[in-house]
Amino acid sequence: MRLIGKEEVENIAIGAALLGTGGGGDPYIGKMMAIQAIEKYGPIRLLDITELADDDVVVPSAMMGAPTVMVEKIPSGEEALVSFKALEQVLNKEIKATMPIEAGGVNSLLPLALAARMGLPVVDGDGMGRAFPELQMVTFYLNGVSTTPMVLSDEKGNSMVINTVNGEWAEKIARSATMVMGGSVMNAIYPMTGRQVKDASIYNTLTLEEKIGRTIKEAKAGKRNPVDDVLQMLGGFKLFTGKITDIERQTDGGFVRGTAIIEGLDKNKGEHCYLAFQNENLLAKTDTDVLCMTPDLITVLDTETGLPITTEGLRYGARGTVIGIPADEKWRTQKGIDIAGPRYFGYDYDFTPVETLQAKGGNK
Repeated sequence: MRLIGKEEVENIAIGAALLGTGGGGDPYIGKMMAIQAIEKYGPIRLLDITELADDDVVVPSAMMGAPTVMVEKIPSGEEALVSFKALEQVLNKEIKATMPIEAGGVNSLLPLALAARMGLPVVDGDGMGRAFPELQMVTFYLNGVSTTPMVLSDEKGNSMVINTVNGEWAEKIARSATMVMGGSVMNAIYPMTGRQVKDASIYNTLTLEEKIGRTIKEAKAGKRNPVDDVLQMLGGFKLFTGKITDIERQTDGGFVRGTAIIEGLDKNKGEHCYLAFQNENLLAKTDTDVLCMTPDLITVLDTETGLPITTEGLRYGARGTVIGIPADEKWRTQKGIDIAGPRYFGYDYDFTPVETLQAKGGNK
């Protein structure tokens, strides 16, 4: 166990945006909420997963909805608290810790703000190792953990308890409720024992995010290319470098869906990259080749600063480098591919690992 302060939160926010593959909500909002909570309540205890007792009750906390909505409808923090306490009453057990449900933008940071406010530790792990748009797309679900009971709360004071037969139904019902409640809500979800967290989680996510943020800062200070340093650290690939020339984005069914077109520069001059997203980046391809596909990670970094660009932050004229990172092996199982692979999202491709695609002639 160690303490997390404001400097660590600054670095975690950068790493969360990178691993978030464009989604998971605006990291700036989550960062400011976490910093404010630390200033008021003190530093946060970060707990290694192995330190949990097997019978401890752990509940992840997260924002659900379209990331673009949250830019204008910023949570107060009260919504997360209401969801958490309501679920504790439903379980009739004391919750010992919280954790991120995903490694994504705001959703890596909101549990920190909640933990500071409640005096609870945050578990150093998550259920994705990246961000995904739907509730059942977590390693907890792959491991048989029930999605519900869960609680949704909005900024108006509404809250609801949901029990469903499986994760797919939890996603459908909660997504419909989220749309009625203004397009974004806070939830408390996937209540687990310490044993289940140990068996089903991706370990050391917050520590990795902190290291990513620190690596980018140190590269810039040392006048090195931060993109290269990040790729070396994560075993990733440089997929495409260019300038954003078109962006189509719409909020649809509680998600932000769209496509960005990137005109190639440098080695990619004369080519175009097409980046398809549903909250998160899911497919990167050129006119002739697929560069990377879900569940592997696709992230756009500012070519000069190395800082991640979220899907709602994509802008005409911005110069970006698209990178691909191999997903955790849990996602490369058949069950993981069935739940979060390209065909689930309607793309007519069988999953091929990014390293295989790049070995066939892509830009490493």
